[in-house]
Amino acid sequence: MMVWICFLLGVFIFLALDLGVFNKTPHVISTKEASKWTAIWVSMSFAFSGVIYWLYSTSYVTNPDGLKPTTAMIKYITGYLIELSLSVDNIFVIAIIFSSFKIPKKYQHRVLFWGILGAIIFRGLMIYFGVLLINKFSWTNYLFGAFLIFTALKMLFINDGEEFNPKKSIVYRTLGKIIPISHQTDKEHFFIKIDSKTFATTLFVALVVIEVMDVVFAVDSVPAILAITSDPFLVFSSNIFAILGLRSMYFFLANMLEKFSYLEFSLISILSFVGLKMVLRDFIEIPEWVSLTFIALSLIVGIIVSLKMDGKEKD
Repeated sequence: MMVWICFLLGVFIFLALDLGVFNKTPHVISTKEASKWTAIWVSMSFAFSGVIYWLYSTSYVTNPDGLKPTTAMIKYITGYLIELSLSVDNIFVIAIIFSSFKIPKKYQHRVLFWGILGAIIFRGLMIYFGVLLINKFSWTNYLFGAFLIFTALKMLFINDGEEFNPKKSIVYRTLGKIIPISHQTDKEHFFIKIDSKTFATTLFVALVVIEVMDVVFAVDSVPAILAITSDPFLVFSSNIFAILGLRSMYFFLANMLEKFSYLEFSLISILSFVGLKMVLRDFIEIPEWVSLTFIALSLIVGIIVSLKMDGKEKD
């Protein structure tokens, strides 16, 4: 329990420093600043694998599956890469939401900051119940695996012709029935008063829509990580590190999303792989290094192909 408390305390300290020190004054996040923070978060995430090795070699953390330190470290890195790769689609949706509600760039970081806090809570709950289901009912492995394969096939063969419009979503309509929405904004505030009546600003609406969409994406990503391990600490820590780096990655990739159009096929292959791994886990044992290698290669190939094809289209 002490390890969990220390981990969560460390996360909230980083977030407090982020908002209270490094981004105390709202400003436009430049590509240079975003690339610096992306490098910092990715480096910290991989460095934490060393902490994982130490925790599992000293038995400071509960080890329900009896994992060896090296195996635990590989599972953590694999889970982190899965979550990071599946976050790409999330970045696309965030860009659409900000554009739709015309959120000024200098306030986007603040919206994403509070979105991270909500994501930590919701992901924690989903991971808790997901691990509980897998440990209590072994057949849920097949259910999660089949769902991931279905999601991959849907991405491959079904093209959603209609682009996601946040203002037409059920979230926006429902929120409008609960609290009146104003298109006026007052700096970075989520609520304003007009004639003694409280209105939600578009910043708050964007925050709520982003939170709901994160839960939707977590329906794919959480089962995908559970295919690698059902160890609660490994699943949670890899998930949280990927989420923490999502904001800086958004500002880093926001203007370059079109260059990575072929990365979707990498996501399809990753979802298919982990889905098959869950379905066939009682028949075929796939070594951890194979899973890590496959996922890493899928991402690398997707990035290289995207950049090459983008270069050809420009030529």
